[in-house]
Amino acid sequence: MYHTLRFLGFLFTLILQCNADPGSSCSKTSSVLDFESEIEMFQHQLRGVIKVLDDCSFRVSEFDMLPGSDVHWWGAAGPHFANLTTGFVISDDKLNKTYKNESFVVRLKSNLTWDQIGVLAVWDIPTASDFGHVLLGDPRNGSGNISLSPDLAPSPAMEPNSSAVRNRAGGVPTMFGNCKVLSPNYRVRWTLSADEDSIDIGLEAATGTMNYMAFGWADPKSSHSPMLGADVAVTGFTEDGMPFSDDYYISKYSECMISKNGLVQGVCPDTMYEGSDPDGLVNNTRLVYGHRKDGVSFVRYQRPLKSIDKKYDWPVNQTGNMTVIWALGLIRPPDALRPYYLPQNHGGPMLVTYGHLVLNVSEHVNDCLGPLDAEDKEDQDFIIADASVPLVVVSGPAMHYPNPPNPSKVLYINKKEAPFLRVERGVPVKFSVQAGHDVALYITSDPLGGNATLRNVSETIYAGGASAQGVLASPMELVWAPDRNTPDQVYYQSLYTQKMGWKIQVVDGGLSDMYNNSVVLDDQQVTLFWTLSEDSISIAARGEKKSGYLAIGFGSEMVNTYAYVGWIDEDIGRVNTYWIDGKDASSVHPTNETLSHVRCKSENGMITFEFTRPLKPHCSRAERWECNNIVDPTTPLKVVWAMGAGWSGDHLNERNMHSATSSRSVRVLLMRGSAEAEQDLRPVLAVHGFMMFLAWGILLPGGILAARYLKHVKGDGWFQIHVYLQYSGLAIVLLGFLFAVAELRGLYFSSLHVKFGITAIFLACVQPVNASLRPKRSANGEVVSPKRLAWEYLHVIVGRSAIILGIAALISGMKHLGDRYGGENVEGLNWALIFWFLLGALMVLYLEYRERKREKDRNSERSSWVLGNMEEDDSTDLLGTSNTEKESHSSEILEVQLQPLSK
Repeated sequence: MYHTLRFLGFLFTLILQCNADPGSSCSKTSSVLDFESEIEMFQHQLRGVIKVLDDCSFRVSEFDMLPGSDVHWWGAAGPHFANLTTGFVISDDKLNKTYKNESFVVRLKSNLTWDQIGVLAVWDIPTASDFGHVLLGDPRNGSGNISLSPDLAPSPAMEPNSSAVRNRAGGVPTMFGNCKVLSPNYRVRWTLSADEDSIDIGLEAATGTMNYMAFGWADPKSSHSPMLGADVAVTGFTEDGMPFSDDYYISKYSECMISKNGLVQGVCPDTMYEGSDPDGLVNNTRLVYGHRKDGVSFVRYQRPLKSIDKKYDWPVNQTGNMTVIWALGLIRPPDALRPYYLPQNHGGPMLVTYGHLVLNVSEHVNDCLGPLDAEDKEDQDFIIADASVPLVVVSGPAMHYPNPPNPSKVLYINKKEAPFLRVERGVPVKFSVQAGHDVALYITSDPLGGNATLRNVSETIYAGGASAQGVLASPMELVWAPDRNTPDQVYYQSLYTQKMGWKIQVVDGGLSDMYNNSVVLDDQQVTLFWTLSEDSISIAARGEKKSGYLAIGFGSEMVNTYAYVGWIDEDIGRVNTYWIDGKDASSVHPTNETLSHVRCKSENGMITFEFTRPLKPHCSRAERWECNNIVDPTTPLKVVWAMGAGWSGDHLNERNMHSATSSRSVRVLLMRGSAEAEQDLRPVLAVHGFMMFLAWGILLPGGILAARYLKHVKGDGWFQIHVYLQYSGLAIVLLGFLFAVAELRGLYFSSLHVKFGITAIFLACVQPVNASLRPKRSANGEVVSPKRLAWEYLHVIVGRSAIILGIAALISGMKHLGDRYGGENVEGLNWALIFWFLLGALMVLYLEYRERKREKDRNSERSSWVLGNMEEDDSTDLLGTSNTEKESHSSEILEVQLQPLSK
């Protein structure tokens, strides 16, 4: 029992400590002690009241706020841009959530006092955004005078008119004593000032910029149709963003119309019924304040409880129940015939866009739990970039900058202040920079700009810089082409000053704009897009019918294929890589390929995924499966596809198998930007191969064999055979080369086959030139000149090198065909080629044996051989055709031979 009582006592003490005023241990000597003020709203629907409790804490009540990125309580010396941006965090408490009419106590950091803080703000550090602030010690808090805010209406200063406001340092126009929810996106706030015969009303709605907000009192005498005869205020914003509030009377369920006899009917301003209102007695609604923030319209106006206009206004019973009506809808701007903003039919369901209820304005009501959260929070002017129209960039005064605080001068694009810019990937954007030499435009990942490196913050610059500056007389043209790797949101800013620009939304402008090439795969169910770079390739695949997943594979069929699978998993797009070596689920092996810029989405059930991968994996082929997945741009890439109902990244089973697949692979010519279906050898390439075999495998080797082994034949027949075969072979080589270039629409030197072939063709073309420059032969019996000797060596070496490279080109060409058309299509040709060259090698060995024997027999009486020409005529020229002398020597003719001296 004793231990139980002791535990209860400890628990009671702990509860008292938890509920004790956290500032009870602080002194109370500050000059701002008991200072209480409403927080002025700038962003994120911030509302609240603060009260200084002591030297180290303050209380926050009625606190509303939409979440930010990294939000803190912030202190600064003053409310100006330079002061706020150089401020400091004053509390360890963070504000990274949505607050809904909450109250709590905040403690200052231990090293701070109130004397160091002139402005108490709610601050988002990454975006340098002021959500709202209070001027400490200011008797009006800087908020009562509406001329201080660019969003305020051009009307006199608002005077506080409630007891709650009078006891505070200043009356903030967004704060009221009461709040009533009319619909999920529409609220009415009010503060009653009975002693001043007035009521302040605030209408607040998450609605469009060109929509009206209406609220008013129904005819007390009407028992049905509360809209007819109602006295309402219609509020909204002009095209220039200025708020308005006018007094209307509903005489008919229609838009305001004037008949031919001058009768006014519909939802019309009171002044239209009366014809004029020089003294302002008919339109008794006085605009106090208005703003558009975070996609929410807010207008505050004031009206008397008892109006002088008895015909179109109803008195407000401050203590009784009265029926009020409300509506939301589109508004028609003024024109030459009707210079008023006229509401159109609300056009929506009851209790969503219109309704009525019984309200007693003297009763305290507050059922507005938390801030309004609009789906579309972007209120800035909107510009869609067009590739054919330049965006004119100038600088001008800040009037409605979307992210306060801001400098006095900001960027204007096409005469719009800091607009929200939308660009498309793959579509170039042209800026005409005329903002002055002190404003250098650049596109950056940093939301503040002003050269982030000076703040020790990293940033990525996508375009522009110090040189992107100009004036009207000499504008500077900046062209920026966002690509598929550009983030979804970047910023246009000045390089020299922070927060002069605003956001750029980067959207997919169509895969055809984002990628350089595209082809439709087999069966026209999948479209493949790609862009080649120096060492990587960006690929996108789009399914043309609904499916649970989409897969593409690099190979002739799904077996033995490197596959890429895209699917949606709990609203998140995923792309995985696999090696498939069989037809069941156990044969699908996940791999760890290096993919970047991965995206996957589903539109109307059709999957699209994208990724970038290196052409050659950064690993050894022996390490993992994916290390062999090399993409050679010069070789056609075989691609297949498959679709199915669902995919799983963890445990694959038979249900993951495809329900639709390509019937055959498609060869994608990456560098050419086209594709061809899997088929037999193409005729033109077959002719190319045959012509090259005829030249390098028969004619050119035959010409060399004639020059080497037929010189014992009488006359110059060997020479004629040599010349005819060489020229014929060279002509066929050139024709075959032109056929291949024309069929492939280009010449790509990265292929080993092309390198061998081009080198062999070059050496073959050198031979006729070489032959035409041969030195004159020596006279009979004379020693061969050094020039002639060098020429003979060069002629022989170049000719035989050309043959060797030509044969290498034939072999690599067969391998190239095997990669393109599959080994089964060229396997027979490979064996035939091997047999032919083996036969040729045996023939050369036999002829060389015969030639050696013949030389031995012919020179049996000589002790040695020298390199020379004793009684040879000019017919020994290998390629010459102009033989002026023809001597008919028989057995005494000695031939030119390059032979070593015999022993």
